Amino acid sequence: MSKNPLPHEQQPITTNITTTTTSSFELLKKIKRIRLFEPSLGVVLGFFFISVCIIFSFFFLDYRSVVISGGRGFLTVPPGTQSHSFMWLRSSSSDDNTNNNKKNTKKLWVTNLLIVRFLSVFYGNRFDAKLMLEKLQNKRLVFVGDSIGRNQWESLLCMLSSVIQNKSSIYEVNGSPITKHKGFLIFKFKDYNCTVEYYRAPFLVLQSRPPAQSPTKIRSTLKLDQMDWTSWKWKDADVLVLNTGHWWNYEKTTRGGTYFQEGGKVKLEMSVNDAYRRSILTVFNWIRSEVDTNKTQVVFRTYAPVHFRGGNWKSGGTCHLETLPELGSSLVPSETWAQFKIPVDVLSAHAEQLRATNLDILNVTLMSARRKDGHSSLYYLGPVESPADIHRQDCSHWCLPGVPDSWNELLYSFFLKQFGILMATKTAILFQGNIPWLFGTGQTNVYRQFLVCLAI
Repeated sequence: MSKNPLPHEQQPITTNITTTTTSSFELLKKIKRIRLFEPSLGVVLGFFFISVCIIFSFFFLDYRSVVISGGRGFLTVPPGTQSHSFMWLRSSSSDDNTNNNKKNTKKLWVTNLLIVRFLSVFYGNRFDAKLMLEKLQNKRLVFVGDSIGRNQWESLLCMLSSVIQNKSSIYEVNGSPITKHKGFLIFKFKDYNCTVEYYRAPFLVLQSRPPAQSPTKIRSTLKLDQMDWTSWKWKDADVLVLNTGHWWNYEKTTRGGTYFQEGGKVKLEMSVNDAYRRSILTVFNWIRSEVDTNKTQVVFRTYAPVHFRGGNWKSGGTCHLETLPELGSSLVPSETWAQFKIPVDVLSAHAEQLRATNLDILNVTLMSARRKDGHSSLYYLGPVESPADIHRQDCSHWCLPGVPDSWNELLYSFFLKQFGILMATKTAILFQGNIPWLFGTGQTNVYRQFLVCLAI
């Protein structure tokens, strides 16, 4: 027989329930009163501390990827112990190498993007046009090379002119329009008495008439042992930026009747790559013998890839549908890496002789290889005549503003280096170091100063 509980026996239970309910309501009220995002010194310091921990964890997790020359940085790595994350800088064109390093490359890309954004908070803007013009006062900055070099020159003109109020104080000294595509163009910044110049020399070496009694199929020759005839105009520049590579192919040489010559002999059987290699040696020997590198800062910019999909310039290659950078395996054809590798191999083989020249290598190949979305595609004819026919796209030159601006930000850092100014940019981390594996895949013991460019 059950017994009903007495009233005084239920009281403790009711009291406990009431106490628990009251405590819950008080807790909810306290939580409601908390202002999680209210600015305070503690909150700010807390977020800052967490951010610092995250950033430094990136360095710790792959510390061997960060190389600072001469032990000046807080991370120094002995030659030969670099992380595999940097192995994409090798000039190997094998698909296996690309696939094996795809994950590491993507990891390094994202990691350095975060690091760069973090550093930019403290170092400010990536490019100071006014500072560069001040340092260029009474000086000459000269670009020499093919039309991609002109692309970079035009970019720098725009970047520098952005701080000039009186645009009429910037002018071409010979009155030539900027649309001129032959010869050279010299733009003067009157307020600073400096010039930014471009000389068209797509091969850097001399192109001329063939020797007498040559076969009729030879329309012109590239004299691989002589510099372009305009070289006397630019050897005394204060800053000299050289590039070549886009014309060193079958289409631009032997197919059109341009063959290779050394001395008085035309070498009909010489391959384009062998001729390119020989010309690069001529360029570097010229720098050693003809350029006063105590006065002239010489920069050699590496090859900037093209991104034609489904053909080339004349056979319907396209890139107009590309809207994002390539963060996975690159679509760049293998010949891109051959164009990159040839100058690097020459440097490797003649490193001891070139050491005294203080030649700077501006490596833009990988960063540009990722930017399949950055070309002018259908719009290279200008605002009036564009878009062009869908089968005649330009997937080699770059839109402006665009990728060449990043090259010039790196060039800017090179330029300021001679004044003892170290810059951290928003688009690139610059690691100066002695990295032998850039100059070939063999066991070479080459040490040259250069830039590892990780640009976004």
